[in-house]
Amino acid sequence: MGKRIIAQRRGKGSPIFRSPSHKYKAELTHPVVGADATLNGTVIDVEHDPARAAPIVKVFFDNGVSQLLIACEGMSVGQAVACGPEAEVKAGNILPVGKIPEGVLVCNIEGKPGDGGKFTRSSGTYATVVSHEEGRTSVQMPSGVLKWFNPECRALIGVVAGGGRVEKPFLKAGKKFHKMKVRATRFPRVRGVAMNPRDHPFGGGNRQHPCRSTTVSRNAPPGAKVGHIAARRTGKKR
Repeated sequence: MGKRIIAQRRGKGSPIFRSPSHKYKAELTHPVVGADATLNGTVIDVEHDPARAAPIVKVFFDNGVSQLLIACEGMSVGQAVACGPEAEVKAGNILPVGKIPEGVLVCNIEGKPGDGGKFTRSSGTYATVVSHEEGRTSVQMPSGVLKWFNPECRALIGVVAGGGRVEKPFLKAGKKFHKMKVRATRFPRVRGVAMNPRDHPFGGGNRQHPCRSTTVSRNAPPGAKVGHIAARRTGKKR
């Protein structure tokens, strides 16, 4: 009799596969500001957040509240930042996308007005404001896809700090282990074809091969749901 495969153990939600959110510092959302108000603040510290590879900044606003925000390239301690529709279009300020000129690079874009920022938050990423129409603004996402946003959705001007992170090699497994430890995953990750038949559907055989089709149905049971799940197409592209 076999045992539960990794996909089944992840689905159970045990602590070993759960993201350690108790170590994370904040949600990192845009500050709450009135529709026509502009909130000014000053960067008082640059910090590291275990939840992400990009640095974050601590900003003290004029209303007496300090808040952690995603940092963009070029931000430093003592820099003045502003949040609101009348803020200057410069790196570190937060404006509605409808007020941002075409061609400006932005990040941490809200999906709906007031949700605090949902898109383009990873280190080194950015989106580009493409065009404005009545009631909507077109933004080119990091993937190249054009996405329409409500003009009231706010965005941070600039590129998320920490760019070039993926270009540096890990050099040793220990560094990769510590990086994966703060994510909801396990390391090292063993290939299914290298396992025994009791451990994985692709295990066993007199050589390392899947022994079966690697494309499975969307309705496959959890113990067999590995490989290309509900693939649209298979075979070599010609």
